Amino acid sequence: MDQLSRLDAANPDSEFTLSIDAALERYANAGHPRTPRSVQRYCAKGHLACRLVETVFGEKYLITPDSVAKHIAYIDEVTPKTGRDLSRQAASVRAVEHPAIAHIEVPKTGPDVSRQDAAGPDMTHVTQLEDENVFLRGQVSVKDTQIKDLTERARETNILIGGLQRMLSPLLGNQDRRDNNGHKVGDEIIREAQTDNP
Repeated sequence: MDQLSRLDAANPDSEFTLSIDAALERYANAGHPRTPRSVQRYCAKGHLACRLVETVFGEKYLITPDSVAKHIAYIDEVTPKTGRDLSRQAASVRAVEHPAIAHIEVPKTGPDVSRQDAAGPDMTHVTQLEDENVFLRGQVSVKDTQIKDLTERARETNILIGGLQRMLSPLLGNQDRRDNNGHKVGDEIIREAQTDNP
């Protein structure tokens, strides 16, 4: 039994109340903005307790608020804290403590908002592109498998039709059969090739 079905069995239907958009809002409020595709992937992989329900416009996931909260807590736990501003303040404090440069007043730095804003959207865009690449690679893999299966089915069909033609040719007699282009078809070609090459 996979993890998703175990999660579904453990939760009553009334707990699946969040749409993808509502879950996105909770991620953004927690400081971890996500794309709709990322949340769908979390649902598909079983990271969130969810149900896939049919709507008039297709299928959509309904998610439990508790699973979103747990996932956000997990992200908080595994995401490293950069401490970028703290290291700058610590460096300025050490400079003031040195006796040779004690008379120089070092301004304290505040959060570097412009640099964070500049990095934020680019990283979000890169993350979105990476997510999309993963999704598209998965789709290509699925399509390759489907093409392989369809090619095999076409080959099997051709073999079956050839066998059927061989079985039916004695019943139909030795008629000179031709396809739409006027070429001989079936066993006549083989017999003709055998009589041409003694």
